[in-house]
Amino acid sequence: MNLSLLLVVIFLCFASPSLSVRCNPKDKKVLLQIKKDLGNPYHLASWDPNTDCCYWYVIKCDRKTNRINALTVFQANISGQIPAAVGDLPYLETLEFHHVTNLTGTIPPAIAKLTNLKMLRLSFTNLTGPIPEFLSQLKNLTLLELNYNQFTGTIPSSLSQLPNLLAMYLDRNKLTGTIPESFGRFKGPNIPDLYLSHNSLTGHVPASLGDLNFSTLDFSRNKLEGDVSFLFGKNKTSQVIDLSRNLLEFDISKSEFAESLISLDLNHNRIFGSLPPGLKDVPLQFFNVSYNRLCGQIPQGGTLQSFDIYSYLHNKCLCGSPLPKCK
Repeated sequence: MNLSLLLVVIFLCFASPSLSVRCNPKDKKVLLQIKKDLGNPYHLASWDPNTDCCYWYVIKCDRKTNRINALTVFQANISGQIPAAVGDLPYLETLEFHHVTNLTGTIPPAIAKLTNLKMLRLSFTNLTGPIPEFLSQLKNLTLLELNYNQFTGTIPSSLSQLPNLLAMYLDRNKLTGTIPESFGRFKGPNIPDLYLSHNSLTGHVPASLGDLNFSTLDFSRNKLEGDVSFLFGKNKTSQVIDLSRNLLEFDISKSEFAESLISLDLNHNRIFGSLPPGLKDVPLQFFNVSYNRLCGQIPQGGTLQSFDIYSYLHNKCLCGSPLPKCK
């Protein structure tokens, strides 16, 4: 290459920065519409139409296709509703509005168009309305996080049709009704962790959940009732089970517990019977059965003595270390 031609190439590279722009023009147009719909907030000040959108704040582009694959709005002073235009980012894999407390309205149906979505995180906002059925169409979802909102209504049973789900956070809303029976029939290779705490769920926990090996179940602070002993078992792979502050009522005496269990919280229920001897051999790091109707001696010589009296207080006639001796 002669010198004059080399100088022309160098000149073109500097004079026409558009030659190296990664941002897809369709994606840029959609993002600018999203910014407009959100009232041009300061949080999105870097979204300048004269710059490459792949380098804008809270945006990520795929390294190969240069299409927008992540929109992660976090701790933003933004008011308004989720713009329907988010559904026009077809390569989106992560959509997040987290700690955006002035975000209101419902989850827009346009989100159903995001068939590549793997993570949907709409948490610590003021979103309202029901959890929509159309979320079950997002077959690539691995994380569904809708906690700390104002969602009402029942939990869609169709969410069990998400084949790749690893975790579902629906906790700290205003959900009512029962836990769907279909939650005992998740189809994927992985059984998702379920977080349903701090709602107003009622009725019995479906027995179908006993057919699956959940690693984490948090159903605490609801109004669930009846027998849940089918959630326990020697052959389970459970790690965390929190059923505290419900209306559960069953005899725990003959229950067996998985050796994988590290946290078991059953406080503030109506559980009766004696603590099963095998419980002392479970390597628990957290344990609480206070405020129940338990009786008999706490099994001695294992992990159960590593917890203080507050893990056992306010039972019918529970005794033995760390409580006073049995009479």
